[in-house]
Amino acid sequence: MSAKTLLPALARHQSPALLALCLLAIVALASLTGSDTVQVTVAEMMIRVIVVVGLYVFIGNSGIISFGHIGFMCVGAYAAAWATAQPTFKQIMLSGLPVFLQEAEYPFLVAVAGSFALPALVALILGAAIMRLSGTACSIATFAFLVIVNSVYSNWDSVTAGVSSIIGIPTVVGPWIGFAFALLAIAVAHLFQISRFGLMLRASRDDEVAARASAVDVLKVRLAAFVLSAALVGMGGGLYAQFLGILTVDPFYLNLSFITLAMLVVGGMFSLTGAVCGVVAVTAIVEVLRFLERGGLGVALPQGSQELGLGVLMALILVFRPKGLTGGRELRIPRRWPQLGFRRKRLEQRPQEG
Repeated sequence: MSAKTLLPALARHQSPALLALCLLAIVALASLTGSDTVQVTVAEMMIRVIVVVGLYVFIGNSGIISFGHIGFMCVGAYAAAWATAQPTFKQIMLSGLPVFLQEAEYPFLVAVAGSFALPALVALILGAAIMRLSGTACSIATFAFLVIVNSVYSNWDSVTAGVSSIIGIPTVVGPWIGFAFALLAIAVAHLFQISRFGLMLRASRDDEVAARASAVDVLKVRLAAFVLSAALVGMGGGLYAQFLGILTVDPFYLNLSFITLAMLVVGGMFSLTGAVCGVVAVTAIVEVLRFLERGGLGVALPQGSQELGLGVLMALILVFRPKGLTGGRELRIPRRWPQLGFRRKRLEQRPQEG
């Protein structure tokens, strides 16, 4: 491959590479601190990067807000729990599971694969109907899915243990494992957005009538993004289950839906960089507010300051920067840098006059 073709190819993929370097720096710094609290925070942040990047794949490329993707995270988390929880517990508390799940404890990667595949299958069946809708109707339908998942998983005692907790899940996910899967999610999202499907989906987002007139199958491209998005969010759920070691249905509802959507909005929902930056920015703000709630620096904020601060931040972002912190742009190396270096080299080589 010649330099003329290699350089544009590298420039095309520089955004995910730069994001990977930024996340690598965060994980490395967390490891160097030696603080368990910091490492737990960073591990959870990496999982949320996966979830918010998954949201971006559908919301950012289609322009349709989904309120129900945390339902796919719940499906993925329970898929991983069914695969990895201790068989003795499953035989007592989860008697409705198939025998191949009840009597076996599967490896970590098998559990992650299940948490990726099962939400994708659910999204394929569900999306075949929901993706025929558009705008507000589609958003409301996704919220209805979230309510259904929460209700079913809260009451299906023989399969999900109902409102009780599933215990005995191996806690194998730390900052570095979370980082590895966050890179996978970023790579998948990037490849999708530069693919033919991603380009057609963004065309339908910008002007659906013109896209249909250009022979874009809007239902097909939306469904592809919906399934891939659900799979990534479900994978984040599977990692979350193996990060906590204990699982209940309560976290996978409105609070987590609000936080993940806030991360996407704050960073900028129309770029992959925005999805990642939103997670980092909101996590930092929430952790600072938690620290102040505990009386750090001699300041004791009232309980609930995290939610209040996040709400104020979202309001300010929507008012003063509607496209988010990144403005809908991807992270790239400024073009002036190599140009300045080239010009400086030419000036140094130019012979002195006189």
